[in-house]
Amino acid sequence: MRDKIFRIGRTLFFLSIGIFFLILAFRDVHIKDLVAGLLSAQYEWVLFSLVFAGLAFISRTYRWKLLIEPLGYNPSTSHTFYALMSGHLANFIFPRIGEVTRCGSLNRTDKVPFDSLLGTVIVERISDLLALLLLVVTVFFLKIDLFGNFLIDNLAKPLYYTIFAWLYFHWFIWLIIILVLLVSVLSFRFAMSWLGKYRFYRRFSHITARVLEGMKSVMRMERKLQFLMHTIFIWLMYYLMTASIFTALPSTAILGAADILFIMVVGGLGMAAPVQGGIGAYHWVVSVALGLFGIPREDGLVFATISHESQALLTIILGSFSFYMIFMISKRRNLEHMESTKLNSR
Repeated sequence: MRDKIFRIGRTLFFLSIGIFFLILAFRDVHIKDLVAGLLSAQYEWVLFSLVFAGLAFISRTYRWKLLIEPLGYNPSTSHTFYALMSGHLANFIFPRIGEVTRCGSLNRTDKVPFDSLLGTVIVERISDLLALLLLVVTVFFLKIDLFGNFLIDNLAKPLYYTIFAWLYFHWFIWLIIILVLLVSVLSFRFAMSWLGKYRFYRRFSHITARVLEGMKSVMRMERKLQFLMHTIFIWLMYYLMTASIFTALPSTAILGAADILFIMVVGGLGMAAPVQGGIGAYHWVVSVALGLFGIPREDGLVFATISHESQALLTIILGSFSFYMIFMISKRRNLEHMESTKLNSR
């Protein structure tokens, strides 16, 4: 009962953060202007963005399979897709639970070890993070005239000089850091030898080893080039998704390719916020970012609303269908197992 209350409270906490950002984004916005902006959109371009999103999901499915194959398993493409989409849907319930959900789903349908699958998902997340960081750097230099100097003069330089001066005049901090590191290393070695006597630690070590095995799958992967090409293709689809929504609205159709890339990156950071499906955080950060180009806040919110809600609708439809298919597959396999057990007992 206590765990259930904790989970509900945790979910409501993150949902409240999303609601806070929604209020922050939509405060003082006239509903009349928002509705007018939504009605002015060319929704055929929104359909194009959904096609690109679907292609990105399919490419993610094949990329995940490339990581699973070195583990000695070959789940069907459809089962892998169902697991992937069920994970995306689960993120609308609680942030980051989707990774666990999709591993559990594929474990149910194809009996791939959960711990090893978790390692492959970590590799996926790392590769996407590296791709996002590369895009952040690219956008920074492409649009440095827009916000680069502001960041350098108002954030980077003051922070650098403050930290440097603080460490220079407080040299004893370096000594404390070195001592803490030494004590930590010695304590870690002692703790490992002491914890090795306990069963729970051995179980934890076993799980960690399985996760690391999944992470090492990228090193044993024979088709590394395909993995890289899928990663590039996925982010290209994200770019085309964003460009399609840009084209759908008169207020954003005038912006260029680098501007689209900038908003895509900013939107990706908003979706990474610890709230269900990036709700609120995405709307706020994208509307603020579009304001840098002189786009009125109402028009920025129209863009964010169409972009986020269209993708959310697609995820809910595909994710719900995937949950249903996983349930039916598991039910069928359980029945087959029961019938097989009855036959063997005769």
